[in-house]
Amino acid sequence: MITSKPKKGHLLIAEPSIIGDMSFNRSIILLADYTTEGSIGFILNKPLEYTLSDLVPITEAEFKVYNGGPVEQDNLYFIHKIPELIPGSIEISLGIYWGGDFDTVLDLINEGRITDSEIRFFLGYSGWEPNQLEKELELNSWIVSENVYKSDIISKSEHLFWKEKMLELGGDYSIWSNAPENPSYN
Repeated sequence: MITSKPKKGHLLIAEPSIIGDMSFNRSIILLADYTTEGSIGFILNKPLEYTLSDLVPITEAEFKVYNGGPVEQDNLYFIHKIPELIPGSIEISLGIYWGGDFDTVLDLINEGRITDSEIRFFLGYSGWEPNQLEKELELNSWIVSENVYKSDIISKSEHLFWKEKMLELGGDYSIWSNAPENPSYN
């Protein structure tokens, strides 16, 4: 499950030592792209107080919107598992796709043909310049893990996801699973 080299489709799990970084503290990121030119991912477990209808008034869909990361937080991104319905989708891996024709997505949502278990929306993304992620890995900021959930990761519960991953990793990580998010609350 744990791997030393990240690749497109893998998960980045924030090490417990990332404290005080509000974007990445207890984050789990799906790597949507990983190349020598840099990396892009979306934080899976940081829901915002917005729904899709708050941001896109031509839909009444109450789909949650997540904080994808600190880059371009004024842009809406999405991952999904229905490429046959969304032209222009880019495969990440294991049945998960990124982007596609947004107008088609809105039409399909308004027609009730897409559910929130098939698509997830993000404001912003997490991005790394060339070699930046590798440096963060050397500093033990992240644990790299294969995505064992495949396309079901889209409907994975966000509230306990990081805690569940710490328990799955076992050993010293199990201790962190019950630690308070802010150590000063201890």
